[in-house]
Amino acid sequence: MNFIFTYGWLIIIILIIFSGLVTVNQGTISVVTMFGKYRRILRPGLNFKIPVLEQIYKRISVQNRSVEMEFQAVTSDQANVYFKNMLLYSVQNAEEETIKKVAFKFISDRDLMQALTRTIEGTIRSFVATKKQAEILSLRKEIVEYVKGQIDHLLEEWGYHLLDLQINDITFDKVILDSMSKVVASNNLKAAAENEGQALLITKTKAAEAEGNAIKIAAEAERQAAQLRGQGVALFREEVAKGMSQAAEQMKQANLDTNVILFSMWTEAIKNFAEVGKGNTIFLDGSSDGMQKTMRQIMSMMQMDDSGKG
Repeated sequence: MNFIFTYGWLIIIILIIFSGLVTVNQGTISVVTMFGKYRRILRPGLNFKIPVLEQIYKRISVQNRSVEMEFQAVTSDQANVYFKNMLLYSVQNAEEETIKKVAFKFISDRDLMQALTRTIEGTIRSFVATKKQAEILSLRKEIVEYVKGQIDHLLEEWGYHLLDLQINDITFDKVILDSMSKVVASNNLKAAAENEGQALLITKTKAAEAEGNAIKIAAEAERQAAQLRGQGVALFREEVAKGMSQAAEQMKQANLDTNVILFSMWTEAIKNFAEVGKGNTIFLDGSSDGMQKTMRQIMSMMQMDDSGKG
């Protein structure tokens, strides 16, 4: 009996001591009170509190938290705007004074969420009320900056910090959406018509440039062909004249009548001109003066050739 009495108290004391051991999870801070009054905070890890006297009043999460909100606002031109937002926030820091604010500012997390969402909704509504419906979709960034500027100081008083506000969706009444769809469709048709017109203009311009280049190339080819034809005719005439001159020289050395031979060669040259030329008619000077003129020219070439040899 004495054994049970002696060791029974020891067991009770051990149980009381173990009941004072408290484990605080990572990412949370526990607030301890004694007789309903704040006493201290317990940080992550194994802690000890006075059994029975000290109580864990609240466990504060210092991790980032998010909440989604949906609400309606009215623009200055009386258009309904429906917002879907996501709010990301956290405890400002893990300092003791900040944890005390967070622990005792609101009775529960539900009250905090209610106050936070209503504050943000009211801030966005006041901003939207000064804008027209047509401006809202392009003002996402401005809305976020306005909200942060308005509620950052208020959240600091509560011990929290606004990390981000994301506006996930902005919609309007069905009538407004239908009207906006018609405007978008009209703009798309206009843009398509403008693009088609520009494409047609580019096509026409390219075709005209290609045609102009083709004409230019053809004209250049014709010019070069005409030049080559002229050079060919001149070369042919030169060779004929040389041949006639050489033949006349040979006949002269053989003491033959050069006039008869030159006349024969002259008629042969006329024949060659007719075969090579592209025309259908050849005009000849058949008078004696014409024949004599031609002979003189040939004899002159012969004399020039003789002087060159000498």
